Amino acid sequence: MASRRARGVVTGVVGAVIALAGGGCGSAANPSPAASDPPDARIEGSVWVANESGNSLSVIDAATNAVVTTIEGIEGPHNVQVGPDGNRVYASSGHTSTVLALDAATYRLAHAAPTGAGPSHVVLSADGQKTYVTNYDDGTVSVYGGELAPSGTISVGDGPHGMRPTPDGAMLVVANLKAATVDLIDTRGNTKIAAVPVNGPVVQVAVSPDSQYAFASVTQPPSVVKIDLRARAVVGRTDVSAAPAQVYISPDGRSLLSADQGSKDKPGTAVSLIDTATMTTAGTIKTGSGPHGVVIDPTGRRAWVSNVYDSTVSVIDLSSRSTTATIKVGTGPNGISYGSRPPAPAAATVSVVLPSPSASSSHTDHGGHG
Repeated sequence: MASRRARGVVTGVVGAVIALAGGGCGSAANPSPAASDPPDARIEGSVWVANESGNSLSVIDAATNAVVTTIEGIEGPHNVQVGPDGNRVYASSGHTSTVLALDAATYRLAHAAPTGAGPSHVVLSADGQKTYVTNYDDGTVSVYGGELAPSGTISVGDGPHGMRPTPDGAMLVVANLKAATVDLIDTRGNTKIAAVPVNGPVVQVAVSPDSQYAFASVTQPPSVVKIDLRARAVVGRTDVSAAPAQVYISPDGRSLLSADQGSKDKPGTAVSLIDTATMTTAGTIKTGSGPHGVVIDPTGRRAWVSNVYDSTVSVIDLSSRSTTATIKVGTGPNGISYGSRPPAPAAATVSVVLPSPSASSSHTDHGGHG
């Protein structure tokens, strides 16, 4: 039957592999102060949330913190990504082994394509011309051209999960959760050029604006590592408050947010704030239960965090380093993405119908991280 891998990729691995996550929060000085706007400065745009256990996407108006609509009919969406121009929004359906693109203006299905087994994260190249999907159960990355036309598959380490491209477009950086490595892919030839050991299950990566460093969340021991992409080696590490899921770097590259999810039995309740130059954890900002996905707006003033265990999104003001709102979304929110365009008006719920998965796309549930 169709995979339920995505449903638990953070919940399963953080819970089963790492039950030693220690919660904890407090406030701290921000190593990269946000702009001088007042804490309540209005941020326009939309925030998209993949509710994996709820089989839906939530669309939030960033200016009002209101859920504009819930998109139903996407089984086990583990990750969501707004395209560079904001016209398309991409998601992975773990239960049907499908990657899909929605029209952001109408919420209708624009394109869909089959993936490998256990699709996890979907990202786009910096120019928006290519789409990539990690296939956790296959140990591969699927590559697509325009309109999600399949254009190849890249073999990577065991359990590929999160990934991000370098801003210069030269590489794709892939977190292999089972292999405990970060793979580097040359995007010109779609070939793997290096595997960097990180000494623990690695969930997601962030890349510095200058494309020189990657930062990877490691669940055991709970930490974030810094990787020199030229030397292809780990050059720094800092502990965080609980087993981390996703990480996201500030627009200026000076600070990093780590969503410290923890485990279901011992959930984290904070994001860690990390100075990327010194690789020191400057403090934490309180969130909901089990912070999983995290995204920062391009001004560096606001962040949004999906909380997998209480099905909420925390809105964080980075100037005051505090949570200013909590938004109820669908069940088990995982991936989260920001787009600069305000959301289009819609009914409270809309539905999409995905193509039927082929028999070859069926695979078993292994649980997992996110």
